[in-house]
Amino acid sequence: MSAATNAAALEVARVRPRRLGSRFRAKIRDYVALTKPEISFLIVIVTFTGFYLGWPAADRGFPFLLLIHTLIGTVMVASGASTLNQYLERRFDAQMRRTRRRPLACGRLQPSGALCFGVALSVIGAAYLGLATNRLASLLAVLTLAAYLLLYTPLKRETPLCTLAGAIPGAVPPLIGCAAASGKLSVEAWGLYTILFLWQFPHFMAIAWMYREDYLRAGYLVLSRGEQAGRVMSCQALVPAFVLIPVSIGLTVTTGVNPLWAAAAVGLLGAGFFYYSAGLAIRKSNAAARRLLGASIVYLPMAHLLVVISKCFR
Repeated sequence: MSAATNAAALEVARVRPRRLGSRFRAKIRDYVALTKPEISFLIVIVTFTGFYLGWPAADRGFPFLLLIHTLIGTVMVASGASTLNQYLERRFDAQMRRTRRRPLACGRLQPSGALCFGVALSVIGAAYLGLATNRLASLLAVLTLAAYLLLYTPLKRETPLCTLAGAIPGAVPPLIGCAAASGKLSVEAWGLYTILFLWQFPHFMAIAWMYREDYLRAGYLVLSRGEQAGRVMSCQALVPAFVLIPVSIGLTVTTGVNPLWAAAAVGLLGAGFFYYSAGLAIRKSNAAARRLLGASIVYLPMAHLLVVISKCFR
């Protein structure tokens, strides 16, 4: 064998591990994408707030280890739900510009692998919650998973009421946090549930309006057809955003040492969110929808931060 041939063989041997490593990293990125990390970030925030408000022993040390267990289990179940949702909707995702580059929709991952991954995350996450926290937190996570996959997912192709069906289980993470901390559901936890429940409507209407043609192309009925689409969108964006203002003020006042400061801060935040919701309802433009989407992403963590701060100084 010539020296040139030996050199070529050595070069191929060096390149092959790099290619295998690159493919492996790409595969890992695709599996992580199935879990929707951006949603997991918001879930961590709202679950933490529910846990913090639910922890009853103000005179004892804060249970950081229990909090970590709660967040890990909740995120695992939520990640499993996101993965299984994409598995069920992969054919429809491939028809939408917004989702056609998802790992399952474009064929980068095999459906069987995603199914096993989603089931494993869901089962392990629910079991982890039950063992590391308590059965109530685990039960809430399982019910959320079932409602999301068995009600919300199929209803998206049947009726615009799918948003309501999705908002009910979608607001459960604060309840899981509270249940994990105290073993029961407090009034404050239900207040957080209500805030998250209402927040989902303007948030999703912004997405639905920006991608309304995509949804129609794939056969999703997240908005009514024809002229009613604008009215349905406006109602679902405006009314919940308006109701959020008194609900969030009420919750913050009950947990805060300075009701005037808490009410002013949360009320101003809610008024800003309502302003952008009204902008979409009036203009019905993609630009207004993008502004509302951005406002919704700012509103949720900020509102929960204010609730936590108000309790810190109680």
